[in-house]
Amino acid sequence: MEKNWLLDASYKALSVMIVALALASCVFPRIAVLHDPLTPEEHINLGVSYEKKGELDAALEQYQAASKKLSVAYLYIGNVYFQKNDAKHAEKAYKKAIERANDAQAYNNLAWLYYTRDQHLEEAEKLARKAVELRPEADDFRDTLEKIIEKRSSVSERR
Repeated sequence: MEKNWLLDASYKALSVMIVALALASCVFPRIAVLHDPLTPEEHINLGVSYEKKGELDAALEQYQAASKKLSVAYLYIGNVYFQKNDAKHAEKAYKKAIERANDAQAYNNLAWLYYTRDQHLEEAEKLARKAVELRPEADDFRDTLEKIIEKRSSVSERR
């Protein structure tokens, strides 16, 4: 009789331990920290691919991942927001690209944003001039500057 009692107690203890282990493995979430296998440049390239397909949200995710280590990613972020007609976020992203990377394209794109919205045209002209100064060989930057100057003069003539 005493052996049965000892055997029953052992089985009960073993059962409790098995249940406890099973619950511990199911109830508590496991946290896994994964290393991002892509470089910031690869995130940019993947974002460009998404953008070409019209998958702007997926592109934005890739550009934001790249922005953690690559300042020029803010230019791409601004471009996506511009395409989404989100001028506020586009402006913010372009300003970060200017601040962190002194990017000529960001100067030009922010100037173009202001131009297309008929806002801050004096500031737009300054930005476009800076883009041309940084990259004088860029014809599209000069084109932006010329359009802004033309618009500013037509606005001042109407006054």
